[in-house]
Amino acid sequence: MATTTGNLKCKNLQSFLKSLPSATLTKLYSHPATCIAVFRELPLLSRQYIMRLLFVEQPIPQAVISSWVSQDVVKQKFEAVESLCELHIWNEAPTPGGLPGWLLNPIFRKNIKIALIGGGQTWEVCAPLEKVKKTRDVQFLDSYAMDRWECVLHFMVGSQQSHEGISADAVRILLQAGLMRNEETETNPVITTDGFQFLLMDTSTQVWYFMLNYLETVESRGLHLVECLTFLFQLSFLTIGKDYSTEGMTESLLIFLQHLREVGLVYQRKRRSGRFHPTRLAINLASGLKDNSLDVHRPGYILVETNYRVYAYSDSQLQVALLGLFCELIYRFPNFSVGILTRESVRQALRSGITAEQIINYLQIHAHQEAMKEKCVIPPTVMDQIRLWEVERDRFSFKEGVLYSQFLSQNDFELLRNYARDLGVLVWDNSSKRVMVVSRAGHDDVKRFWKRHRQDH
Repeated sequence: MATTTGNLKCKNLQSFLKSLPSATLTKLYSHPATCIAVFRELPLLSRQYIMRLLFVEQPIPQAVISSWVSQDVVKQKFEAVESLCELHIWNEAPTPGGLPGWLLNPIFRKNIKIALIGGGQTWEVCAPLEKVKKTRDVQFLDSYAMDRWECVLHFMVGSQQSHEGISADAVRILLQAGLMRNEETETNPVITTDGFQFLLMDTSTQVWYFMLNYLETVESRGLHLVECLTFLFQLSFLTIGKDYSTEGMTESLLIFLQHLREVGLVYQRKRRSGRFHPTRLAINLASGLKDNSLDVHRPGYILVETNYRVYAYSDSQLQVALLGLFCELIYRFPNFSVGILTRESVRQALRSGITAEQIINYLQIHAHQEAMKEKCVIPPTVMDQIRLWEVERDRFSFKEGVLYSQFLSQNDFELLRNYARDLGVLVWDNSSKRVMVVSRAGHDDVKRFWKRHRQDH
């Protein structure tokens, strides 16, 4: 569901759940929506194991389960077993014959069966509602969701619309996630290296990363993590364009609903309205879908030419600001902007932590419909050059060190060099010129050794 890009490790649902105590996971598995959402995130082989053990209520020997899969896929078998163990979906248990075996978590087995074959009680969020005259269609909900989410992105890039609609709570999440930081010289938080990478991710990955960081703060807000997670999973099974009742929700859930509303995951006409609409952001969040086209009401807008010029057919300040992360903007009109990919503009993006593949991926995802008709959405020469600029920068590695020079004799130089080398702190040396560089961490030891040597002689 989420990716790892550059230095920003974007956690997925599975890694977040693995960090939870087993007691919390057991509570989560008491609802079918959670079980099916977790099932979707598991490796394929883990899902196969679950399906084969679904109706087995006694431990199966581990050797038997291992024999179900070819010995050629050792890595996949290890990952499958590890995932099931860390998520407490199955546990070790002795078989009737005393052999080590695996047994599905009975609560998980019961509720995944309900999710797959039906039964159980109706979810509260699916309670029937009276029809109203004015309903919100899919197009409105898509537009609303992206407008709310883009308030967060506007704040990150510091555009003129940065303070319109973003809540103080959302800003706290950005700070906690390391996407922004407070500076003494700035009145507002400033974007970090991770924040630059975050901006070039697709929308679904951005929302996941934001929500996972939010969930880590749930209990400190006085909310119930299990209740909030279960509700989040339920949303992924609802229908876009349909409204649902808030009747029966606890005060904790109603607060959580408002937090989701602030970032566009649900729509409510009024804060105390008795109904809400899930948006595409919420429905795709834990549905197992990787949707790069959530911004359906704004079609692709970028054209890239072989002369490295980038044309942006958009009146969105956010979209133009995002292009400015790696392009040099040279013309700006009400609904059209022109930029150019230069060595310096791309290197500036690379210094901010953005990778060449992220730049290329962003240009491809947001390509204009005319560009999509071509065999290559982005000219191959442009893609190759962006990658070359990255490789060019990666040729150099920088290390802090201390220069030692002006040795009176070759013996003195070799003595100190050999000592630094044996100590593992020698960074570089040139024997003919009697110069060497020692790491900053090893400088004190080498200096003390040299002083003792000089005193002895």
